[in-house]
Amino acid sequence: MAARRPRGGNPEKRMSLGEHLVELRKRLMIAALGIIAGAVVGWWLSEYVWDLLREPITMIAENHDAVINYDAVTGAFGVRMQLALVLGIVVSSPIWLYQIFAFVTPAMKTREKRYVFGFFFSAVPMFLAGCFVGWLIFPRIVEFMAGFVPPEDATFFNASYYLDFVLKLVLATGVGFVTPVFLTILNFAGVLRGMTILKAWRWGILFAVVFAALATPATDVLAMSLVAGPLIVLYFLTAGIAVWHDRIADRRLAASLAT
Repeated sequence: MAARRPRGGNPEKRMSLGEHLVELRKRLMIAALGIIAGAVVGWWLSEYVWDLLREPITMIAENHDAVINYDAVTGAFGVRMQLALVLGIVVSSPIWLYQIFAFVTPAMKTREKRYVFGFFFSAVPMFLAGCFVGWLIFPRIVEFMAGFVPPEDATFFNASYYLDFVLKLVLATGVGFVTPVFLTILNFAGVLRGMTILKAWRWGILFAVVFAALATPATDVLAMSLVAGPLIVLYFLTAGIAVWHDRIADRRLAASLAT
């Protein structure tokens, strides 16, 4: 669907491919600047957040030796930079999520734009809620996997690997929670019918389970369930909203054709 260009010289108000690319570059630049600004804030928060992230290691150390290990001279600095960047992504989520929605809206009608911006205000808390769920889950995964270490052995957690594991889990869960919002947008924009979403429930459940397995690289079934469960509930909730919206849209269309 081509985007409308708000200039009177173009009767169809359509943007060329070059204008699309310029618009995309503009949105990406704003999103990148937002993430950089968020990373500056994240740098000052990183020390406090790192202390929270190492709490599972502290709990493990009560039973046997466990310590976070930096295996390079620049290891500690690299860990803090990585943590600051991810915190920047989370903190600036309203900015880059808005840029995604703003890039899509020119191709939509006035009523559809209202829906899109309404869903934008849903996407931000959903992303943050997903990150929070990942934050709650990761200590259990760490403690569960550390439980396989014999008590007479010591556990050395590579700082970079440990942080990478936690951050991927948190961000992946956040993205997973935003996915139903995009499905709802496609439905309200008339691209995807609600019954199509509902009939694909098996694929939705499969996606949730596979996503949870990838986001929680552990054999802990409970941890996978804690990620997959909310995603499955959100999928069926999205399907219900889409079916409800289609019924209302069909009634309005039938009424307009009758007149």
